[in-house]
Amino acid sequence: MLPKLIAVGLAACAVALGQPAGFNYDEAAVPTYELPRILRSADGTAVRTAADWPARRAEILELFQDQVYGAAPAAPPGMAFSVLEQDAAALGGLAHRKQVRVEFGDAAGVSSMEILLYTPARAGGPVPVFLGLNFGGNHTVHQDPAIRLADRVTADGLEEGRDADRGSRSSRWQVEMLLRRGYGVATAYCADLDPDFDDGFRNGVHPLAPPEDPGDWGTIAAWAWGLSRALDYLQTDARVAGARVAVIGHSRLGKTALWAGARDERFAMVISNDSGCGGAALSRRRFGETVERINTRFPHWFADNFSAYNGKEDELPVDQHMLLALVAPRPLYVASAAEDLWADPQGEFLAARHAGEVYELLGRRSLGALQRPAVNEPVMRDVGYHIRAGKHDITAYDWERYIDFADSHWPRD
Repeated sequence: MLPKLIAVGLAACAVALGQPAGFNYDEAAVPTYELPRILRSADGTAVRTAADWPARRAEILELFQDQVYGAAPAAPPGMAFSVLEQDAAALGGLAHRKQVRVEFGDAAGVSSMEILLYTPARAGGPVPVFLGLNFGGNHTVHQDPAIRLADRVTADGLEEGRDADRGSRSSRWQVEMLLRRGYGVATAYCADLDPDFDDGFRNGVHPLAPPEDPGDWGTIAAWAWGLSRALDYLQTDARVAGARVAVIGHSRLGKTALWAGARDERFAMVISNDSGCGGAALSRRRFGETVERINTRFPHWFADNFSAYNGKEDELPVDQHMLLALVAPRPLYVASAAEDLWADPQGEFLAARHAGEVYELLGRRSLGALQRPAVNEPVMRDVGYHIRAGKHDITAYDWERYIDFADSHWPRD
């Protein structure tokens, strides 16, 4: 009787937190499942050595590309960078601010992307940078009045961002914390790349390679593609240590960061914050958000092929532990929130744990924890994980852990 009462209580708590009713929030109700084996090739051959891994990695990457996220094009040949504004004494002298436009070419309907980059003003040389997309426009990440207002693509057309929104998401971008600890931060507005609604891919960058087949790119793949284009720029900037760029994202942009880091090995570190279904959480658990729910609610996020697995998660040739394994041997951090049952914290932890067998194969340190750590007790090896108190969000606590993790892998004099 007690387990049933606990399950009912968890479900009620989830609904109270704004997480949809009618989904499983009971660990005892998770179905029995068998995960696809990372270290066994499609022909059944065991992957036993580090030398065997690249071929298996290529197989897994192709499966995710074809069946989940969709294939994206290469960087456009006509891409160009232009500096729109910079200030060597921004934020009261703490930062060097630069705003850069990335032009993707002249295909009809293709937008440009604007990158906001802060680096420590007194840095003696190039610095490592955290790069991620934002939800509301660059002007929402900080109160800095010099940040350019974003143009917003809406279902009704284009409108300019509001100055009243300036700094409205600043708690999610701990700019001063990063700068004081010697890091830069770069961001771009996700809707510069593709607006987050199902419009038949008429806006954003999709006109560069219009989706025609069920394995072509959806919105998450377009956002991930844009992160790679931002990295193209950052690796030309003298203030950025181009070989030490961490890609980071929260929620749907956490899914994006994982896919960007999996497909582009130039990212030196990959960080997922509360990315849930289609991100770090195991699909086969069917806990919280499910494949069917995400494909129904957000049909534009993934390749059309992914919808074939609605209610059929066990037929997927991959699961998310394999996505995380594609980051190896680079440092990987996965984070959850205790009240964010919709994103399945246990499934995120298990995916990080199971990805560890590839890290060990490659001579790196797996998570090293068989059970999920207690709340606010992070584990940091070559794979890191924490579950913090609170709801679905990215907080100062999360950023402190990510900076600690970066410090442990990128020591500086």
